[in-house]
Amino acid sequence: MPHSYWSLIVTEKHPAMTGREADVVDTLKNPVEIRVSRIDPSVHLFYRVERVGRWICAVARRTDGEGFLITAYPTDAVKEGESIWPR
Repeated sequence: MPHSYWSLIVTEKHPAMTGREADVVDTLKNPVEIRVSRIDPSVHLFYRVERVGRWICAVARRTDGEGFLITAYPTDAVKEGESIWPR
């Protein structure tokens, strides 16, 4: 992920993710759940438990065999949408 895009995520979108690049990578590699976005089926939400009642969500899109991170944020709820992993 380009440094400038990560900077946009942590300065404008989700400052709570500053310094948490490794957590995002781990969430993408080792999610506890993956859901398909209700709005865009090419977007997947990867969740990993941070602590009881808190998750990290990494939102990614895959098109033409290439994937990219849209955003990442801490959350207290898993979004609605079809769960595709685990089945």
